[in-house]
Amino acid sequence: MKPTAPMLSIGIDVSKATLDLDAYPITQPASYSNDVRGRTQLTKYLKHLQPTLIVMEATGGLESPIAAELASAGLAVAVINPRQARDFAKALGVLAKTDQVDAQVLARFAEAIKPEVRPLKSGDMMALTSILTRRSQIVEMITAERNRQAQVTGKITKQIAQHLIWLSKRLNEADDDLDDAIRQSPLWQAKAELITSIPGVGRVTATSILATLPELGRLDRREISALVGVCPFNRDSGKHKGRRAIWGGRANIRAVLYMAALVASRHNPIIKTFYQKLLAAGKMKKVALVACMRKLLVILNAMVKANTPWREAKFS
Repeated sequence: MKPTAPMLSIGIDVSKATLDLDAYPITQPASYSNDVRGRTQLTKYLKHLQPTLIVMEATGGLESPIAAELASAGLAVAVINPRQARDFAKALGVLAKTDQVDAQVLARFAEAIKPEVRPLKSGDMMALTSILTRRSQIVEMITAERNRQAQVTGKITKQIAQHLIWLSKRLNEADDDLDDAIRQSPLWQAKAELITSIPGVGRVTATSILATLPELGRLDRREISALVGVCPFNRDSGKHKGRRAIWGGRANIRAVLYMAALVASRHNPIIKTFYQKLLAAGKMKKVALVACMRKLLVILNAMVKANTPWREAKFS
C-alpha cells in the first residue's frame, strides 16, 4: 500500500520585496519575489503541494495581492493578526527573527491553531478599504499640521495654512469617493442606511464598518464583540481577581466605535441613558465608554442581521 503523503501547513512571511515560505511538519523553505511573476510562481507551486492551510500576517495591505491570488486558486488562506504570531513564537521559545524563521513559525501556527479561513474581500471592497485608509492618513496629516501651526511663526505659518487648505480639499474628495463607492452597490447602500439610522453614527463610521467588518450581522452578540475586541476578559489567578479588560480584536474598528460611542453618549437617548447609569454606578468614564461601544456594536449587529432600521423602543 502506498504511504499517504503528510498534510502540509504553509506559512508565508510577506515583505515589500519578497514572499518567504516554509511548511510544517516537513520543512520546505522557498522564496519568491513579491511581484506579478513571483506571485504567479508561488501560486503554481502551492497548487502542486495542495496544503491544508496557508497562513500569513496582516501587513498593512502588502499581503492582499498574494492572499487574493491564492484564494482565487482554490487554496485555503487565513490572514492573522501579527500579535498572534508573535505570542505564538514566544510560546515556542523562538527568539530569532528572520523571514524564513517567521515563515516556519506561521506554518507551525497554521498546523497547531488552525485559524478560521474567512472570505477575502472583493475587489470593490478592497478599493473601498483603500479610500478609507487614505482618508485616515489625510486626517492624521491635518491634525499634525494644526499642531505644528501652533508652534511656528512667520513664513512657516503661511506654508502650513496653504498645506491645510490643500489637505482639506483632499479630505472632501475622499468623502465624495466614499459616497460614490456606497452608491454603486445597492447592498452597501442599504446597509449604510441601516447603520446611519442610529443617532450618533455617521457615514464615515458606517463606511468603515462596511469595509472592515464584513462579519457584521452573521455572528451572535458575543462572537462579534470578541472579534472586534470589546468583549471584556477575566484576569484572575487563584484568589486574586484582576480587572477585566478588552484584548485583541480589530483596533481600527474599535477606534471608529469609540468615536461613535462618544457622540452617541451625548446624542443617542439609549446610549446616553446607559452611559449615565454606568457613571452613577461608579464606573470610570473610559470603562463606561467601552461598555457603550459594545452595546452599540451589539445593536448594529442585530439591526443588520434582522435588516431592521433603528427603533428606539426596540433597543431600550
